[in-house]
Amino acid sequence: MVIRVGYVREHFSSPLLQFAAADDGKTFTLVECPSGTGQLISRLTNDEIDVAIALTDPLISGIAKGSTAYKLVGSYVSTPLNWAVVTGKDSKYQSIPELKGTKLGISRFGSGSQTMAYVMALQQGWPTDTLEFQVNHDIERLVNSVNDGSTSAFMWEWFTTKPWLDSGKVRFIGSVPTPWPSWMIAAHPTRAPSSALKPFLESLSGYVREFDTEEKRQKDDVEFIKEKFGYPEEDIKSWLLTVGYPKDCTEISSDVITATLSTLEKAGFIQAPEGGFSVKNFVNEEVAQLI
Repeated sequence: MVIRVGYVREHFSSPLLQFAAADDGKTFTLVECPSGTGQLISRLTNDEIDVAIALTDPLISGIAKGSTAYKLVGSYVSTPLNWAVVTGKDSKYQSIPELKGTKLGISRFGSGSQTMAYVMALQQGWPTDTLEFQVNHDIERLVNSVNDGSTSAFMWEWFTTKPWLDSGKVRFIGSVPTPWPSWMIAAHPTRAPSSALKPFLESLSGYVREFDTEEKRQKDDVEFIKEKFGYPEEDIKSWLLTVGYPKDCTEISSDVITATLSTLEKAGFIQAPEGGFSVKNFVNEEVAQLI
């Protein structure tokens, strides 16, 4: 069986891209989802992909809100994601507190850009039930919206957005790191059977471990990212100092799920059922190991 793996073409995906090049379509194919995790979840729901490598918080919040289109099957990045708070080059906004009560740009409802807006509001002490959003689908339209004034700001991963900063098209007025490890792996409960998922995740773990070695970080990782994504070497080296990957992609921390649910509930983004959430409902334990 050849499984369809949805992903976002960013520097985080480097080990996956290396695996895909070696596999050459024998066991899986990649489906690019440039709009991010909201698009990945939509494609899982609509039978356009079988597996998604996506942001932790939207995946967990989607299941918490009742989605049955996927379960968590693995972990991908073990460090937080640093979200830049981005505004227009000539906008009046100079700091995060000034964004209170304004309309924020997001890629999609349920996306990381939306969940992190709730986290930012929680940190700032803003009422989360009054947050207002405008859906702009992708980073290009998000950039346009902060420059035409239809939104005040949007949130996107720091290094992915930095080329827009370097070209003078936007300004950064702050950042908000995720309170959880940033990327996880989810799969449709029936379209991606364990017989296909287990070997995929075991092989991916090997590529992740190799990419994460000190030797590879010094040169090969830098050259790969420079060639694939065109980022300046200085930015790549800075990013590599901040990112970590799991030794085993099939392991999922129950503490991560619990802590993420707690933060999202405090932010008002999700509501716990009577009796609270059960971590086991979030994970396909035929594939992943809860630790």
